[in-house]
Amino acid sequence: MTTNGDPASLSGAPAVAARTGRTDAGEDRPAADDRLPDALSGLRAAIGAATFPLVLPSAEPAERIGAALADQLDDYLLPRLTRLDAPLLVVVGGSTGAGKSTLVNSLVQARVSAAGVLRPTTRSPVLVCNPADSSWFRRGELLPGLTRTNQPSDDPRSLHLVTAPALAPGLAFLDAPDIDSVVDANRALAGQLLAAADLWLFVTTAARYADAVPWGLLRGARARGAVIAMVLDRVPAEATDEVAGHLAEMLAEQDLGSAPLFVLPETWVDGQGLLPARVTAPLADWFARLAADADARSAVVRQTLGGALIALQPAVESLAAAADEQVAAADALDDRVRAAYRAANRTVEQGLRDGRLLRGEVLARWQEFVGTSDFFRSLEARIGRLRDRLVAAFSRRPAPAAELREAIESQLVTLLRAVAAEAAEQAYTGWKAHPAGAALLVPDLAHHGDDLPERAERLVRDWQRGVLELVRTEGGDRRFVARTAAYAVNATGLAVMIAVFASTAFIPTGLEVATGAGTTLAGQAVLQAIFGDQAVRTLADKARADLLERVRALLDTEAARFLTRTEQARPADQTATALRQAAERVEAARLASGFADATSARERL
Repeated sequence: MTTNGDPASLSGAPAVAARTGRTDAGEDRPAADDRLPDALSGLRAAIGAATFPLVLPSAEPAERIGAALADQLDDYLLPRLTRLDAPLLVVVGGSTGAGKSTLVNSLVQARVSAAGVLRPTTRSPVLVCNPADSSWFRRGELLPGLTRTNQPSDDPRSLHLVTAPALAPGLAFLDAPDIDSVVDANRALAGQLLAAADLWLFVTTAARYADAVPWGLLRGARARGAVIAMVLDRVPAEATDEVAGHLAEMLAEQDLGSAPLFVLPETWVDGQGLLPARVTAPLADWFARLAADADARSAVVRQTLGGALIALQPAVESLAAAADEQVAAADALDDRVRAAYRAANRTVEQGLRDGRLLRGEVLARWQEFVGTSDFFRSLEARIGRLRDRLVAAFSRRPAPAAELREAIESQLVTLLRAVAAEAAEQAYTGWKAHPAGAALLVPDLAHHGDDLPERAERLVRDWQRGVLELVRTEGGDRRFVARTAAYAVNATGLAVMIAVFASTAFIPTGLEVATGAGTTLAGQAVLQAIFGDQAVRTLADKARADLLERVRALLDTEAARFLTRTEQARPADQTATALRQAAERVEAARLASGFADATSARERL
């Protein structure tokens, strides 16, 4: 039994010369190879350059689609465009045990493909053609990733080439591995081979025609506009009408009603393992007429080729969308890190403003440096002599400058370690909540860098030396020298450092500098005499900006521990744009080449 089996229905499209670009009617038309190969090569390069390294829901499907598109471009589209008149390739696919190899052997009247009860039987694909066509398939342009052999092989990446004189020229059969094979590599290869077919011959059985896997592939073939023919094998005589009718209904529901359907009854095989000629005659005759009809073969090629070209743009758009998601995810991860370290910078800046760094050890060492509380009380009655008494204090009593500098260093380092630890924890937590970030994390990122304490100490010491150098540089101002010479560079530098830790335009208040010291109004006046000086305030402003800049650099280095990981995983920002532009060039070239859309082509079959 056969339905829709007239190959004449495949010849609705005008025949096209392989390279001249002229129809049979003599009308000039852009040849298929004028623009398409270059556009497809550009698309192939864009797909090959696209990566999806971040762990996102769209990444694995994008990798799979990208690999499938690359295979189809390499295996079929590019080589087929160079030879539109090359022999028609019929890929025979189907479920395990459907009888594909037996059918191929029967159609070419020779035992060219192993058949048997062991599964999987077809471990490497077998391509059988007329001897006159073997040179095209041996050249390796079609399916270039498969190694040509003259002997059967267990290597799934080999292609066993066999010639059969009984098979008419212009037509070749490729017996593919099972589409539902228990071997992953076989299933993947079956899908790859089907994507390289000019015509898909799907073989199923009365017991398995409703299986999900074949229908998934059939829907994919329909979406790509591929030419499909169906064989329903091993159908019991009493169930022929019922099963064939149901399969025809299923095909129609999937918009595959135009696919030729051949029904083969349950039967025996002869001593060579071939089906009786009467059983395969309708299918063999259909292929014979197709092989003899150049127009019909051209229609099949143009139908499948055109459908595959049309399907490229939406498939590539899915890759571009996935690439956009990769960039957006990388940006989101970077934003979480930068937010954590911006907060750390703000904490340091606030710490310099709110006077918290003037408490504890720094305050005690400062009080020792400028004098005890008794010293301040002795000045209450003689405010007019503040500067002289302060100079005397500096000159009469050795100031513990080293202790003050160490206290400042310790306080700053403690703050930097705390904010760096908190920022690392926040960034780590932010990444852990993101699927792409969680995959990039390593335990060391949960805390600040191991060498941060040493770098923080070096930062503070370098900053303190910078403050002293700043004082020396500003000392070139004669008026400033006159006001501050008695304090000496070291003393003035320490005063500037204390001013950096204070609020209110860098003028320390009594609460900030003298808390717990019993300082009276006169003591505050002394402090105002030092820090109210505009020159000291200006120095403090510069020193504070310098410190914050050094802190930003330190924290940027800490943030880079995260950011370098996203940078290494981030796809190029132009990946999506390159994919879309390449797909648009292919579509423009397709339209210029005159390939019919898949829908109208299916209507002609």
